[in-house]
Amino acid sequence: MGFRTASTGTCTTMRTYLLLSTVVVPGTTGPVGIIREADGSDSLEGFVLCHSIAGGTGSGMGSYLLETLNDRYSKKLVQTYSVFPNQVETSDVVVQPYNSLLTLKRLTLNADCVVVLDNTALNRIAVERLHLSNPTFAQTNSLVSTVMSASTTTLRYPGYMNNDLVGLLASLIPTPRCHFLMTGYTPLTVERQVNMIRKTTVLDVMRRLLQTKNIMVSSYARTKEASQAKYISILNIIQGEVDPTQVHESLQRIRERKLVNFIDWAPASIQVALSRKSPYVQTTHRVSGLMLANHTSIRHLFSKCLGQYEKLRKKQAFLDNYRKFPMFADNDLSEFDESREIIESLVDEYKACESPDYIKWGMEDPGEANVVAALDSKLVV
Repeated sequence: MGFRTASTGTCTTMRTYLLLSTVVVPGTTGPVGIIREADGSDSLEGFVLCHSIAGGTGSGMGSYLLETLNDRYSKKLVQTYSVFPNQVETSDVVVQPYNSLLTLKRLTLNADCVVVLDNTALNRIAVERLHLSNPTFAQTNSLVSTVMSASTTTLRYPGYMNNDLVGLLASLIPTPRCHFLMTGYTPLTVERQVNMIRKTTVLDVMRRLLQTKNIMVSSYARTKEASQAKYISILNIIQGEVDPTQVHESLQRIRERKLVNFIDWAPASIQVALSRKSPYVQTTHRVSGLMLANHTSIRHLFSKCLGQYEKLRKKQAFLDNYRKFPMFADNDLSEFDESREIIESLVDEYKACESPDYIKWGMEDPGEANVVAALDSKLVV
């Protein structure tokens, strides 16, 4: 499976989006195969979608599937693993900022949980942490597959808790719109480094998971605003033979050193789920860990997407690719304007989460209240 954007600039979000809308089951709304499998399931819990937000297929098909699944199975959980484009390299998809903005709107309104995987951070980890001068697609994809595998390990090897998708995500997402999660994993290895032996006690793993260099989202930056950013929630999935006493002692050490800055408006702490290691994958380290975190600094990644969009929109660049479709007929670009407003509101809400008065956010300013009300109505619909 290729996780990195590999589409050409001629393939836009709306082309894929509109073409897919015709591939449905007669008398229903939705893709044939997914509806058949979902309706034939004994106990359907939800859907997991892997896609890129920048290319034509990942953004267009992903947006269509998100809206379709949310409309047809509104009571089921929809989780995505969404790959964000590299903010440093020049993309071969010239309409990448437009695609990203339109897809972010659908992720905000139609997904229940979005695990953000940032190509910028993946490349940085491959170069700086794994010492790969020119990482290949296979090597960066192995980082993504490791995160996906670890995040579902409690479902595949169920224990006494966190053994279902809803239970795993419920504590990570206290408010509906703030459902974008960042990840961290340690120890990281690639195929040629599997024989490297590294000290991996429970404390070492949990401490490294909090380090910036292990976070797979580039928004977790070393800036002045980073000191103001706060964790909304954290779930550490620890794999291996672990004594619960070691977990308790590690949590106490982290608390004493004040390594984590949590929000003030709600009770928050590091939650830990213990899981067995796969019997089919041999590793030299005794303990490994994955962190799923809801962190307010994720808003900087969205701001970067907005900034790239504004640069193209100001010059009216490449909009002819979209005007060919009915949604943008007669030079109607309201879809872009609405998407921008929704993402700006999302950025503002994540910023408000850093304040102790977040509970009152949107209630005092009528303008903000109207935006929140509009978003809530879309979520309900």
